Parts: sequence; structure tokens; C-alpha cells
Amino acid sequence: MSRLLVLALLLAAGTAAAGTSPAPGPAQRAPAYLVDEAVEAAIARYRLPGIAVGVIEDGQVVYARGFGETVAGSGDPVTTKTLFKIASNSKAMTASVLARLVQAGKLRWDDPVTKYLPDFAMHDPWVTRHMTVGDLLVHNSGLPEGGGDLMLWPEPNLFTRADIVHGLRHIKPAYGFRAGYAYDNLLYVVAGEVAAAAGGASYEELVRRELFAPLGLGGCRVGEFSRADAGSLAQPHRREGEGNVVMREDGAVVPAITSAAAGGIRCGLDDMLAWARNWLAPTPAQLRWLGPQQRAELWKARTPMPISQFRREMDDTHYYAYAYGFRVADADGEWTVSHTGTLGGMYSMMMLLPDRQSGFVFMINGDGGTARTVLGEVLLKLFTQPDDERGFDNFADAVERPAAPSPAAAAQPAPVPDIAARKPVAAARLQPWLGLWRDPWFGDVRICPRGDGVEWRSAKSPKMHGTIGELGGRYLLHWDDVAVDLDAWLEFAGSGDARTLRMAKLDPQGDFSSDYEDLAFVRVGDCD
Repeated sequence: MSRLLVLALLLAAGTAAAGTSPAPGPAQRAPAYLVDEAVEAAIARYRLPGIAVGVIEDGQVVYARGFGETVAGSGDPVTTKTLFKIASNSKAMTASVLARLVQAGKLRWDDPVTKYLPDFAMHDPWVTRHMTVGDLLVHNSGLPEGGGDLMLWPEPNLFTRADIVHGLRHIKPAYGFRAGYAYDNLLYVVAGEVAAAAGGASYEELVRRELFAPLGLGGCRVGEFSRADAGSLAQPHRREGEGNVVMREDGAVVPAITSAAAGGIRCGLDDMLAWARNWLAPTPAQLRWLGPQQRAELWKARTPMPISQFRREMDDTHYYAYAYGFRVADADGEWTVSHTGTLGGMYSMMMLLPDRQSGFVFMINGDGGTARTVLGEVLLKLFTQPDDERGFDNFADAVERPAAPSPAAAAQPAPVPDIAARKPVAAARLQPWLGLWRDPWFGDVRICPRGDGVEWRSAKSPKMHGTIGELGGRYLLHWDDVAVDLDAWLEFAGSGDARTLRMAKLDPQGDFSSDYEDLAFVRVGDCD
């Protein structure tokens, strides 16, 4: 039995026997205590409302604990069964469902996508003909980073999976097919539809049938479900002043979402640890569920990914690549298989060290991007550099330290302007640009008078409505809903029947899912 497992069991036994026993001193701190210490430091430094953390050593769960609250201030505790949105950690589950179908002979990784979805098309007809099922999963399609994500978020919206399959043909590529890496979400939605076509059931039903049921992940949810039946449910939070505020609380019935295959599954810590153990120390039954051949296919490096200077310095990383739904890399000389999940107010990480049959999982229900990076490093070092004496704050300082600017970065324009300086714009000022506008994949928006100003409103994404103002001689769209947190520049051009509208992020470094730059509107009518 490993040192970490022995110490964790001893710690658990000691706690059960004497709940008021003092914590071990620095010379004898058990790894379980180190996890507590790191998580509590993350909560304090980043003001996290809640987090669930689990650790696996030698194929056994040695640590599983919830901290904080499902809703800030509610008193409802996060437990190991509390469901979190696992966001893009769903991608590995989607890939695994496809692997099950490959194993069953219902599809092949090298089948063309059009074999299952005749309406599927990319911008380039050659790419349409040659894109395979496997290509959907590895972020090398040529789509711009986050291309078309405005069809997925903000939620809720009226875009369907059929809209996505059809709309992809209108999104211009940013680079050549299979020529580079740029993260996307839409093609995972397409992959879910391929699975549905090959498997003879909806994506949601396939996940329940091919994954949740055989692996015993009974707490996980996909598709529509009752909040009451699901039990404890973490809600996403955003920072507001010194506190946390729920961004959008779930109702009594949680609806199915278009983005499920890309990032729409919810699970609790216990089920995520069971999911991780299936990869680290599969039982005979789990090897029948998915055999060695398809497991190897899922973890085969497919698309090289850029290695940041931070990763090189912190983890001594030499290779980093995307596989089928997983990221594979080396860290401190050890093989790692991992993924993260990011949605508004929800962050997660699963890190596996297959050669050790060890790893960890954690999920956060707040603004935890930096916290995730720091905590992931601290937990990783417990395995790869157990004698590292740096504390949580040392890692946090390293993560937060600004990187030295590159020559390209030094040439960037001035910082993002303060939108508080924007001025309202009257309808008369925008008269040539008022009317109905249309983008071939995003659909219609109306730019029409509202009160003393002018409103921009999407027909298919109801949260995307805001007021047009002026800032620094440019038109600025400021969103009304806090769920849409990245304002946009508006650039009108042309005249008569050739009027056009392009958009750009106020902050060029903002979330790539706000892919305003991929929109190309033309004016098609007047305001009602």
C-alpha cells in the first residue's frame, strides 16, 4: 500500500477517533492534510463560494471532500455528491461514447462525417468531403478559436444542433485544415450528432446508456432533469465587490441544452472520481466496457498544442497535444492525461498520471480560473515533486506574475478603454444604420430606436441585447445582461443596399467564445 494511501487512511482514522485532534506539524504533515491546506488557501485567496476535491493514489480514492456552499450565503454545503457543471470535461465523455460505437462496429474513426450527417458542410467543400469523425475531436479543422460559439452561449438561446450543423459552412477558416491547433466547441456538438445517428438514439440517451449506466455514474445528469430529483446542485457565481453572486440559478426543471456534447454534463465528485478510476485502474468489467485498443486511441496524441513559457518553467513540459477528448503532456518527467472545464461561474480540472494510477479532480462554482491553475499545480507537485517546499501562495504568486512582454505584445495598442466614458447615441445619429441585419450563421439582429437611444437585439440569442453608445469616436455596444460580459465595437460601412456591419471585442484578449469577429452582417430591412 502506498505512502499516500497509508497516511490518508491514518488521518481518516485519527479524525474519526478524536475530532478535535490537532493538525500534524510541518515535519509530519500527511498528504491529505496538505490537500486541505491547499484548498483552504485557494478559498481564502480567491474567495471561492464552493469547491469539491478528490485525490486518487494507486487506483484508490484517498481523499474526497466538499468545501463551502452550493449558493453563497445559503448554508447549503457542497458535498461529494453535489452536482457541478463539468463544462469541457464533458468532451472526454463524448469521445468515449464514440469509442464505444467504434468498438461495437457502428462507426469508424476515419469515416467521413457526411456519412452520418448529409447536411454537414464546412466553408471549403474539399474539407467537407474529407473531414472524418476523428477530425471532429482534435481542434485542427481550420475554424477560428471558438468559432461559432455565439450559437452556444450565452444560454438560453434558440439555436438548435441542426442550426450548428448547417451554420458551420458560413464560418470562414482561420488557417488550413489539419494545419494547426485552435480550440473549438461546435465540432463536438457535431460529434454528438454523429454518435446519435450511428447509435440510433439521442446524444443524451446514448450518454446515459453507453456511459452512465455501465460505469455506475448514477448521479451525473445530461439533458433535461428535475432539480429536486438531482439533489444538491452547485450554482455558478460571479464576483461582485467582496462577495459572490449567483449568475443564473437553475429552475425547478433544468432544460436540455444544445451544447451538451461540448460542455453540458453535470456530475458530482464521487462520480467524477469513479470516472477517473475507470481510466487509471480499470476493472475487468470496465475493460469489457471499453477495451485496450479504444482506450489507446482516445489517448493518442493527435494535434500538437503550444507550450506556454509558464508550463515549460513550472512543469518542465516538453510535449503537449490534444487527443480524442483529452490533453496529453509530460510534467516533471511524467506522462499526464488531463482536461479542464470552463463555463461562466464554473471551473473544473481532471488530472491523471496513468503510470502511477493516480490523479485528482476538483470542481469550483465561482470565478476560479486562476484558482484552478494554482490548485492544479499544487496538487500535481504532491505527486511529481513531493519534496517541493513551496506553499500555495508561492505558486499563486508565480501564476499571477505578469509574463515578460514579447515584441509583438509590446506593440499592442493601449489598454482596454474605460466604458464608463461612453456617451449615448441618439437614433438620428445612427439613422443610416437602423434596421434589420442578418449574418448567415448567427441570424437576424435589429438595430432600432429604444427610448432616447438605440438598441441592438438578437432574434435567436435573447440575452444578447444592449445599447449602442460612442467611445473614442467609435460605436460601442454595451450589453444589458451581466451574463454577456464582453462589450463589442461596431463597425458600419457601405451605403444603400451594400451596407455592412462587423463587430470586434472591446478587449481583444477577452473570452474567445465571444467570437464577434466571425460575424458579417448585411442590412436586409427596416425597423418595424
